[in-house]
Amino acid sequence: MNTADLERLLTAHVEPYSGAPLGAAVRRVERAGEDVVVDVVLGFPVGGYAPALFAALTRTLAAAGWTGGLRLNLSAEIAAGGVAASLKPLPGIRNVIAVASGKGGVGKSTVSANLALALAAAGARVGLLDADIYGPSQPLMMGLAGQRPTTSDGKHLNPLIAHDVKVMSIGFLIDAEQPMVWRGPMVTQALVQLIGDTLWGELDYLLIDMPPGTGDTQLTISQRMPVSGAIIVTTPQDIALADARKGLMMFRKVSVPVLGIVENMATHVCSKCGHEEHVFGAGGGQRMAEQYGVPLLGSLPLDISIREQTDGGKPSVVADPAGTVATAFLEIARRATARLASGEAAGSFPTISVSDD
Repeated sequence: MNTADLERLLTAHVEPYSGAPLGAAVRRVERAGEDVVVDVVLGFPVGGYAPALFAALTRTLAAAGWTGGLRLNLSAEIAAGGVAASLKPLPGIRNVIAVASGKGGVGKSTVSANLALALAAAGARVGLLDADIYGPSQPLMMGLAGQRPTTSDGKHLNPLIAHDVKVMSIGFLIDAEQPMVWRGPMVTQALVQLIGDTLWGELDYLLIDMPPGTGDTQLTISQRMPVSGAIIVTTPQDIALADARKGLMMFRKVSVPVLGIVENMATHVCSKCGHEEHVFGAGGGQRMAEQYGVPLLGSLPLDISIREQTDGGKPSVVADPAGTVATAFLEIARRATARLASGEAAGSFPTISVSDD
């Protein structure tokens, strides 16, 4: 089998996270004795992915009759995602991803924290912005409660760092028991300052833990920040799905691509007997994904360990990095960022027109 045949096979291999052939991601194919040397450069974080991709490419080559070895060099080049023409990218930040839900109580903040940690574990430079002014939870979840950001010039804030993720929250600037009794314009102004006055540095991804709903804060972020894509978090429960649909449609109306849906609390496995039960219903996230033409990025269990770990300041991805929950978050993070890198999500929403009818 010559080099051209090997290159044809490798470029045609369908990469599972993007769902597309490797194509131009295969940068080099060379023969080295009995081996073929392949350089693959993907547009999403690849830390820990090399063994799985090596095994898949080996199977592809073997199925075509290749009997030699394979040497895989896997790396990532994370490019800046597309944003609305009226917005400018934030300095040093390549992609902004909003993690949102239509209602509270679906685990959006837990998902945000673990996705940020999963991307960092896979080798990306990651920031996490807690945009819930009324109920900031990331200081506790990321193990930063009680800490305060520093400033070098009296004008800008240095984000705190936890588990290699840069974090900023209004919760760092107020007492934990102090309520934010603010009207909408005050919240909007505080959020704009929190975003603009933080020295994030160079980031591949800035994840925004959005507040629930589709009000002023959500519109401010969607219209003033260069959001590259959004992830919708829901539970299978009908009432949660109804609100999640509103959140999804809000992003579409402001031309922010929806990268996919995360179904949280999908199943519960009894710790005593092992019985699995769909406490909040079954298949709701998949039905919603099919209805709106977006992928179901993954389903997460209703597991007491997730709650205990986030309450303790060490979310699942860092508390049990080899566990099934951490693996699920890593899979979701890869699917979302692979979809963002492919640009597929940008064309997934319909054209919206307004008439006088």
